[in-house]
Amino acid sequence: MTPAKPRTRKPVPPPTTAPEPLDSHVLESLVGYNARRAYLVVYVAFAERMAVYGLKPTDFSVLSLLAHNPGATSRQLCAALDIQPPNFVSLVAAMDRRGLIERRPHPHDGRAVGLHLTPAGHQLMVEAEEAVIQLEKEASHKLTDRERETLIRLLQKIYL
Repeated sequence: MTPAKPRTRKPVPPPTTAPEPLDSHVLESLVGYNARRAYLVVYVAFAERMAVYGLKPTDFSVLSLLAHNPGATSRQLCAALDIQPPNFVSLVAAMDRRGLIERRPHPHDGRAVGLHLTPAGHQLMVEAEEAVIQLEKEASHKLTDRERETLIRLLQKIYL
């Protein structure tokens, strides 16, 4: 018996024309859909630029708050960022292991602990915040400064 010839597939040529656009008027009228689409553009750039610092969005947010609010407590940070305390514990532990933050007794509440950036954490945030500010400018380059401010204010009206 002769072995069967292997079947070869002919490569499928790429389409020569762009796909026909879909009717997305309902989606495009939704705040959530538009916010998510804009977020994805910014998030992709954020993830690429923050990879060098080993930071995810939540890490960046916590460290930024600590850079501008030294001694903030876990409770304050959880409230500001809408993070559940059990999730925050592992986040702080990871930052502590990296040498980015340190815990110090709170000056007014003997039961609380204030979180502070270490010198390494401070240096990381100087660089990371500069990179994020630049990427935000690039991601929103189609907006005027006034439009960008208006967009931020309108989005904040939804969640604040």
